[in-house]
Amino acid sequence: MANARNTALKILLKIENDDAYSNIALNNAIRESNLNQVDGAFVAALVYGVLERKLTLDWIIKQYSKIPLKKIEITTKMILRMGILQLLFMDKIPESAAVNESVNLAKKHKLQKSAGFINGILRSITRAEQKYKLPDEKEKEKYLSIKYSVPENLVKLWINSYGYDNAEGILKSLGGRSEIYARVNTLKTDADTLIKDLESENVNAEKSEILPDAIKLKNTGSIESLKAYKKGKFHIQDLSSQICVNVLSPKRGEIMLDVCAAPGGKTFTSAQYMHNRGKIFSCDMYDHKLNLIKSGAKRLGIECVIASKRDALSDVKLPTADKILCDVPCSGLGILSRKPEIRYKDNLITEQLPQIQYNILCKSSKFLAVGGVLVYSTCTLNPAENNENTKKFLSEHPDFEEIKINLPEKIKRSYNENDYEITLMPHTCNTDGFYIAAFKRKS
Repeated sequence: MANARNTALKILLKIENDDAYSNIALNNAIRESNLNQVDGAFVAALVYGVLERKLTLDWIIKQYSKIPLKKIEITTKMILRMGILQLLFMDKIPESAAVNESVNLAKKHKLQKSAGFINGILRSITRAEQKYKLPDEKEKEKYLSIKYSVPENLVKLWINSYGYDNAEGILKSLGGRSEIYARVNTLKTDADTLIKDLESENVNAEKSEILPDAIKLKNTGSIESLKAYKKGKFHIQDLSSQICVNVLSPKRGEIMLDVCAAPGGKTFTSAQYMHNRGKIFSCDMYDHKLNLIKSGAKRLGIECVIASKRDALSDVKLPTADKILCDVPCSGLGILSRKPEIRYKDNLITEQLPQIQYNILCKSSKFLAVGGVLVYSTCTLNPAENNENTKKFLSEHPDFEEIKINLPEKIKRSYNENDYEITLMPHTCNTDGFYIAAFKRKS
């Protein structure tokens, strides 16, 4: 698996140096390397494992290295992270392979001096009875930060916002791969038929207990190569996003605005709720993202979507709508298990982003008809972007009122919120972290 380890190293360096997205970098590299399924899975485990445990791995390196972490050359540091991951956090990897292949990898990249350094640290770990020590549990934020490899500022945010138990539940949920859900394209098929179609392609599929047209997928391989996908019988969409559209509940013949729509999943699900009758103005400010919406709608056989180039903060007018979906750009703290590299960015918690989101909400609300419904949503876990924005909106817009959200039976609230809003948490709802709030225009 030497080639697999080298591929993983290249991907990790690309993510580190170029701020590449892990899923895109991984898919591209595996395709270009022509790796078989086993090696491809091993590469994915290495890449996501290092990204998910970066702070923990660096904490361990500091316990064994005489050289300060900041002074260790990046490729050397990455090989060490991969080696320690294999030794301590991956099953079925022989210690000798983890050590020797890490040394060979350093030599392959002409890091002759680093090879001995890497060998020394990894062999020290194999000999140690206690492999590493975590911070004292009395230092709650630091302890959780290192244990779950999440920066302390995020740990503090979640403890202060949602309580210690919810914070630890969120942190625990960040390890391992998130489940994959699809939305059945009810314009072309039904759940039972799609499950049979997928099983004929060796994909394990089962109905969700939460929503009738959501199915959980396993052993998918390349989703885009599946016949059922090519024929437009489903699109990939997490349960949280499907619940969001369920709350909005667009109807046949209505006019709907999706003001920050790309890549289009909620637009597509809305069109299916509307039986492809009515109009959905699906907006984004970038041409390449609009193309994703157009191509997705075409594949799914959706004809009621009008892809519109528009900045959600602009004053460009839109038609008066019965339903508006305001799924604003956010910090993405609810999808860290899908994009683990996001958690280490410096500007995740800012004062500017909630204000931008609030401005988008206010501008979008102007286009809602009296009696119409607006849903505000994010895929983040930060009250400043969620609850505080919607509370402010209601206080400053007396022509709007809250709507009690009717949640699917299996969805339970994680902490005390108003009836018009819900924060979906991965450890209690088995979804991405997500926020939904619903309003009605009364005058």
